[in-house]
Amino acid sequence: MKIYIAGHRGLVGSAIVRRLQALGADNLLLPGREALDLTSQEQVERFFERERPEQVYLAAAKVGGIHANDTRPAEFIRDNLVIETNVIHAAWRHGVKKLCFLGSSCIYPKFAPQPMREDVLLTGALEPTNEWYAIAKIAGIKLCQAYRKQYGFDAISLMPTNLYGPGDNFDLTSSHVLPALIRRFHEAKQRGDATMTIWGTGTPKREFLHVDDLAEAAVFLMDGYSSDAIVNVGVGEDLSILELAQLVARVVGFEGAIDTDPSKPDGTPRKLLDVSRIHGLGWRARIGLEEGVRSTYAWYLQHADERRGA
Repeated sequence: MKIYIAGHRGLVGSAIVRRLQALGADNLLLPGREALDLTSQEQVERFFERERPEQVYLAAAKVGGIHANDTRPAEFIRDNLVIETNVIHAAWRHGVKKLCFLGSSCIYPKFAPQPMREDVLLTGALEPTNEWYAIAKIAGIKLCQAYRKQYGFDAISLMPTNLYGPGDNFDLTSSHVLPALIRRFHEAKQRGDATMTIWGTGTPKREFLHVDDLAEAAVFLMDGYSSDAIVNVGVGEDLSILELAQLVARVVGFEGAIDTDPSKPDGTPRKLLDVSRIHGLGWRARIGLEEGVRSTYAWYLQHADERRGA
């Protein structure tokens, strides 16, 4: 089977490639950005017409943390809308049998009841600091549902919680919270700093899923799930940002004090996914948070020079 992984060099796409290769897949389509610009409708159409993949994992996206989302809103909504539209439409037009769209837990309302069930989508206002990205991801979900409804296109949508793992972005201006903390605590330890300050109050709670667990879930659902109903993918447990910082400091070996900076934004107060649907389908996450942070930190140490500023 020909399988195209859009965004195969990113955090999610590279994990999906690892999972498929571990299962013996040997016909993966992995064109880089220099060979296929997903924001170009013409290039995407030519690629699908020429290669005719049977399955597509749509993991390509412009992503980033609070700072990146808040300062580059036009890029986050425009680029993600264009990528989703080009790939989903071309996949349907050229006979793809199944497509998996990777969304995000930020699609849910800022003050959604916790844990967040899939049916709370579009029931309230979004978190302002990442609403541009969230709206683009909601549009991707609706595209999948619309193409299923009108054309019978077998497209499924997965909503992962906060992700981390090998291949993450450790750039301090665009990374998410966990890789940013790994790098900042590592560098503070190297400098011998007595304190390290984290953004916000430290009270918001977040759930973290190792990207290899997400990849396993994506392949699992591609093999046995077909519905317009979105599926949350997470671990069903969360912790505060301050507790996360303490865990990262312990793993890294930083022995100084941890301060908070309430003048910086907190983001959504809590983002815990209800994972009863995917549990009912027979899948559960396997990698514990501390185990995952340790392996991610080890990966960072091996690739620090090349990932710094990636």
